[in-house]
Amino acid sequence: VVNLTLAQIIKVVKKEGGCIAWGSTAKLSPADDILIRVEKSLDLDSESQLIASVLSKKAAAGSNHVIIDMPIGDTAKIRSIEAANQLKVEMEKVAHALEIKLKIVITDGTQPVGRGLGPALEARDVLSVLRNEANAPADLKERAILLAGELLELSRKVEMGDGNKKARKILESGEAYKKFQAICNAQGRFTEPKPALHKHEIKSDHAGTVIKVDNRRLAKIAKLAGAPGDKKAGIDFLAPLGSEVEKGQTLYIIYAESKGELDYALEYYNSQTDILTIE
Repeated sequence: VVNLTLAQIIKVVKKEGGCIAWGSTAKLSPADDILIRVEKSLDLDSESQLIASVLSKKAAAGSNHVIIDMPIGDTAKIRSIEAANQLKVEMEKVAHALEIKLKIVITDGTQPVGRGLGPALEARDVLSVLRNEANAPADLKERAILLAGELLELSRKVEMGDGNKKARKILESGEAYKKFQAICNAQGRFTEPKPALHKHEIKSDHAGTVIKVDNRRLAKIAKLAGAPGDKKAGIDFLAPLGSEVEKGQTLYIIYAESKGELDYALEYYNSQTDILTIE
């Protein structure tokens, strides 16, 4: 359960030291929720609104230490290191005015992190990492350790340079999963995530190496399939950059909660070329 009221969030945080919540339900920044809906309908993408959207919720929640992951790539939201650095400077100015200790970590956004796109599939990946499963997405694990380590150092709970080591120990010892379970129980329950029943496998039409992934078009397929509104919808991405694939090998699987949504996603997919570039 993540649709907690502000009172419930406070209760869980006092008990477990943290919680997992959806900001809109808690009404942390109601004006921002309206602006986001307007921007989406008009297909606008304002940098100033992005900064306000991210930091207003952090300030409203009372956060005083914040780590922001800023992926860059040709088909990511931020496309160049120059644009990332410019946004970083502006965001730091606003954070300083709000008395928030902020660190922005610029990371690789050339492909999805983990395998899942969509709430249930992403949650499955997160659980796999927390449980230290052998087949857990290694890139997601390392990104989580990186960001957790940066936050530990920013909070001065550990010495500079020791954050990554401390975060890895917390994760690999099972301590992180144990705390996650405790937070879930404090919020009401834990439910094992499962993908939607309707699915379609996208297969490679030739052998080769995956050299490029179009994140934006891949994300659009997931959205047309119903994600994130339909929690079980999305994409299971099976061919990361550098993968050697054979003809007929499954590259990714599209999941939808209805046949109509799956057909809608496939109609868009069939109108596109080179969502994955294989040479």
